[in-house]
Amino acid sequence: MKLESFEALFLHELQDLYSAEKQLVTALPKMAKKASSEELRQAFETHLEQTKGHVDRLDQIFKDLDLSAGRHKCKAMEGLIEEGSDLLKEDAEPAILDAAMIGAAQRVEHYEIAGYGTARTFAEMLGHTSAAELLQQTLDEEKETDQLLTELAVTTVNVEAQNESEL
Repeated sequence: MKLESFEALFLHELQDLYSAEKQLVTALPKMAKKASSEELRQAFETHLEQTKGHVDRLDQIFKDLDLSAGRHKCKAMEGLIEEGSDLLKEDAEPAILDAAMIGAAQRVEHYEIAGYGTARTFAEMLGHTSAAELLQQTLDEEKETDQLLTELAVTTVNVEAQNESEL
């Protein structure tokens, strides 16, 4: 894709986010299955449902703007997911693995927060008000998920991981 205009850059951002979300729809169930903490498992399952909604919102934006999701592959998300997958293969105590998965999940969330913030700003600048509102909704959910993961880490998961490593 040639980035000949700001509109083309906006489309590229949307396609990147779409690819990232589609990859997450596949990755999140694997993380939920490996989580030993019930709260963490539920957080991953809840985020999976949100992620499906994020894909739906992006589909709506593509439809409203008469754009195509194309075949773009988000290489950054692919790398983040690959790192997370490598963690799942480690021989680790369950609580240690949960703490590692939270770290991996927060890397993903931070990437998404950056992407959605950028896309929302581009949409606003281009006068795509409805798209900007949909992107903001997703951005807000990504921030909420990041905060939930932080709370889980601080209140239970990391504490259990530290206690498990001291045994």
